[in-house]
Amino acid sequence: MKIPSLTKAEEQVMQYLWTLEKAFLKDILELFPEPKPHTNTVSTTLKFLKDKKIVDFKIFGRQHEYFPLIPKEKYSGKTMKNLVKDYFEGSYKEAVSYLIQKEELSVEDLELLLNEFKNND
Repeated sequence: MKIPSLTKAEEQVMQYLWTLEKAFLKDILELFPEPKPHTNTVSTTLKFLKDKKIVDFKIFGRQHEYFPLIPKEKYSGKTMKNLVKDYFEGSYKEAVSYLIQKEELSVEDLELLLNEFKNND
């Protein structure tokens, strides 16, 4: 299944839904910082996510309980792959080099990660 791209608003709702695992609209709204978006805005975003087959819902009376259809890890992997493809010519080496140059990732952290991967083999 191809994972569709999400808008920033859709990603934000999905982050909350992944955290909650399943939630009613009011539960998702509670996680938004102030000033909170209007209920209709979040409801419309959930409708778009349903149309994209990213979320689904169960009906309880007049309320919908939403749940993700795609795990966060799967979406994160797609997003990371696209980021590297679009901004680093498909080179993960270039992406890591950029993070080190911008001091977002230290050489020590990179060495720790490499040692963890070596020990897991």
